[in-house]
Amino acid sequence: MPMEATLRDPSVIALAENLRSQFALCPSCLGRQFASLETGMTNHQRGTLLYQQIKQKTIVPTDSCWLCEGLCDEISHFATIIARSLAEYEYTTFLIGSRIDEELSQKEQQIAEVMKTDYAEPLKMEINRETGKLLEASLNKEVDFTSPDIVAMIDTRFDTVSLQIKSLYIYGRYQKLQRGIPQTRWPCRFCRGRGCRACQYTGKLYETSVEELLSQPLLQQTQGTEEAFHGCGREDIDALMLGSGRPFVLEIKNPKNRSINLSSFTQTINTKNKEKIQVHNLRFSSKEEITRLKHANFRKVYHALLEAEKPFHKEKLKEVAQILPGTTIRQFTPTRVAHRRANMVRERKIYNCELELIEDTIARLKIETDSGTYIKELVSGDNGRTQPNISEMIHIPCKVRELDVMEVKGE
Repeated sequence: MPMEATLRDPSVIALAENLRSQFALCPSCLGRQFASLETGMTNHQRGTLLYQQIKQKTIVPTDSCWLCEGLCDEISHFATIIARSLAEYEYTTFLIGSRIDEELSQKEQQIAEVMKTDYAEPLKMEINRETGKLLEASLNKEVDFTSPDIVAMIDTRFDTVSLQIKSLYIYGRYQKLQRGIPQTRWPCRFCRGRGCRACQYTGKLYETSVEELLSQPLLQQTQGTEEAFHGCGREDIDALMLGSGRPFVLEIKNPKNRSINLSSFTQTINTKNKEKIQVHNLRFSSKEEITRLKHANFRKVYHALLEAEKPFHKEKLKEVAQILPGTTIRQFTPTRVAHRRANMVRERKIYNCELELIEDTIARLKIETDSGTYIKELVSGDNGRTQPNISEMIHIPCKVRELDVMEVKGE
């Protein structure tokens, strides 16, 4: 049949008569088989119009419909149930989904085999749309097909609703001002978070983390169920994160409250943790920004305080600082992280190296490198696993005594 067919075309009326002769369909279910014909009307209106033009004038009541078995009359009931389940959540946009009895889907397939056209839409689509229209009007919210704050799935068999809550994403930068604080929570290696004597029943290897200091008050404000911390790389636990801070996105899952005053939250965090961490530039973000941060190759600037086994030769160290810029180093997975990193060789470029201090066995370098460079191994060599390395270049074994990240470039 031509796509420009209308509900008054003889061929359409003949098809509707054939359907009605084989199946007892209510107006909504009859009209739904022609959902793509003519806009600006509901399936019930389409079915009513078709009933006026076919031979079987007796309209099948919805509760006697062979296909929906009365389901089309329950739209307002579904809307009420969903509205009740959404009552404790703050949101702007939503979307409706539904589950129906498998037997009804099989009946739809039987009708499709008779129709042999692409005019129809599924019963679930009508339930979703009409329920959504009722909720838009009653809740003063908008349906969003792309990225809704909440998806409400109504199971029409049992009148139950399951919710899929869009996470709340907050971008910012953090400074870590105290050594010994990991970026993320580390479960106890013995009990794996359950709590044991070794961890004093905290379930944690370390008392706190940047993640916990940020997420705990935010979970309280949003009434979220859990969180995930997504950092643009991470510094060693014994390193400081200074300068403008490290970019991150904090994800709050299943939040009930979304209206967070980020300026006030920033002040609260910074006041409470002024000797541990500081946060800046907080703003609402998205899942896509997590991907951007994870795949970004932001250069890093470090201050590395070196300690040697015997006094440095100043001129030799100066020479090394001049040679390293532009060098590409090869780093096999360091010994200290081999238990949690894949064994592979990583190539990283050194962009700048400046000698800022040298006093006997102590020196300080300012080093700018590719993201993911292991600075401690660049200095020590890690038994030859990093080549070239500063210890071999100056012919004096040395190590990093203190490491500070001074800048994460790229934003």
